Amino acid sequence: MSETTTPTMATPAKPHRGAQPKPDLRVRLAGIPLTNPVIAASGTFGYGIEFEDIVSLEKLGGFVVKGLSRDPMPGNPPPRLFETAAGMLNSIGLQNVGAETFLKEKLPHLRKIKGPAIIVNVFGYTREDYRDVITMLNEGEGIAAFELNVSCPNTRAGGIVFGTDPMMLEEVVSTVKPVCQRPLIVKLSPNVTSIAKMAKAAENAGADAISLVNTFGAMAIDPETRRPRIATITGGLSGPAIKPIALRMVYEAAHAVNIPVIGMGGISTATDIVEFMLAGAAAIQVGTLNYWDPCATEKLVEGLESWAFEHRIEHITELTGAMKTE
Repeated sequence: MSETTTPTMATPAKPHRGAQPKPDLRVRLAGIPLTNPVIAASGTFGYGIEFEDIVSLEKLGGFVVKGLSRDPMPGNPPPRLFETAAGMLNSIGLQNVGAETFLKEKLPHLRKIKGPAIIVNVFGYTREDYRDVITMLNEGEGIAAFELNVSCPNTRAGGIVFGTDPMMLEEVVSTVKPVCQRPLIVKLSPNVTSIAKMAKAAENAGADAISLVNTFGAMAIDPETRRPRIATITGGLSGPAIKPIALRMVYEAAHAVNIPVIGMGGISTATDIVEFMLAGAAAIQVGTLNYWDPCATEKLVEGLESWAFEHRIEHITELTGAMKTE
């Protein structure tokens, strides 16, 4: 049949998509309503503003801005990124503009973006640092939640990372919680013996949700120069290579706590999202993929909707924790 031919009554009609309800992708995360469970991860999406010309931000469930400290930080010296097999090694060093500049120069513009939840990642090197940053950011109208990056070394405890010791994790969360005027999400490090124990420690200290996993400690060496590929020698590994481990950790954490879990780690397809939700995640974050394809988050929302439609999922929340073990 040519393009200009009008179909006759004998021509079989194509299935009408409207006959089946459109999947409901809405989720609630620690009381925060999200239009869908897809969130852009901290450190990979700038302050959100940088993506608005290429991504329809209103289509995302939310995004997490770059980690903010009390004062501006220049980050680590280059090289700070290196592509690995099925992933990426990074040691950016938490470069950021500081909480005050964010409130004055970034947040006013972000408030104009309708739809996605604006989540602010914060970090510090002492418990007081975390508390001070949260206190400053409490003034920010339009911030939906705070996400604590606990993968930082405690400079008052010999450099031990907050997120690798249950007692230190409880201390920093319990220090922040009383001053926190938004839901508090704790982003867990995977570099621990028991992720379930760390998840429970965060919940016990007052976390409203947890997100995991952050990057895995790793390194790469140039055989020709015999020098490390990253200036700081070691960095954090992310991308598809870590997905099976991240998925296992999300499953273990989700079964240890009664608060929502946000899963991340190598997500690159809609079916990856489904896997994390089946493992127990209420929502997910997309990180490294944003470097490969800046429009990835928007495409994943569309892909998830198509998957849910094809599999007759009416409400995406049906998937959370629905993995079958028998």
